[in-house]
Amino acid sequence: MPIPKYPVLFYKPITSLTGPTDPIPIHALAQQFSGLDYECELVAVIGKACSDVPESSALDYVLGYSVGNDVSHRDWQLKYGGGQWGLGKGFDGWAPYGPGIVSPKLIPDPQNLKISTKLNGKTVQESSTGDMIFGIAKTIAFLSQGTTLLPGDLIFTGTPQGVGMGRKPQLWLKDGDVVEVGLEGVGTCVNKVEFAKEKSKL
Repeated sequence: MPIPKYPVLFYKPITSLTGPTDPIPIHALAQQFSGLDYECELVAVIGKACSDVPESSALDYVLGYSVGNDVSHRDWQLKYGGGQWGLGKGFDGWAPYGPGIVSPKLIPDPQNLKISTKLNGKTVQESSTGDMIFGIAKTIAFLSQGTTLLPGDLIFTGTPQGVGMGRKPQLWLKDGDVVEVGLEGVGTCVNKVEFAKEKSKL
């Protein structure tokens, strides 16, 4: 894909959040189509309210860093969501993160951390946050334009190569799969994929 001129942003609802060892629930709607994917991501946690902040001071508003899995359903993201990415990424429980929030005092350079994903014990993503197109500071500065960021806001920052959509053959998550997303200096989220048993009402 071409490199975007500006960060590509979308919102995930608070109901997407779940813990570092909780199961990832897959709603019946998301089981009707293919495309259930994983994305390891560096997460920045906002520590104090900020608006229209310059890139040079953006990191002053970060409480700490974590790691998360931006669970995504590609068909809902690109086909059935009416062009709105959030519909393919915002199902309940589709934003596990943790296992903690690490102070910037312990991670002075968030753009120099190893990041990875394992699927059922096999490494499928392995990279560095140094490869991010838009770093944390630039992302916060861009996102805070006209939008006040509040304490506790989480910013998932994009994923490296190796996602299931980009593989040949494509690799989609299945019921019972175990996904581990890890970030140097933070730790690892280990979450099991659990398909809901009820049928969709739509």
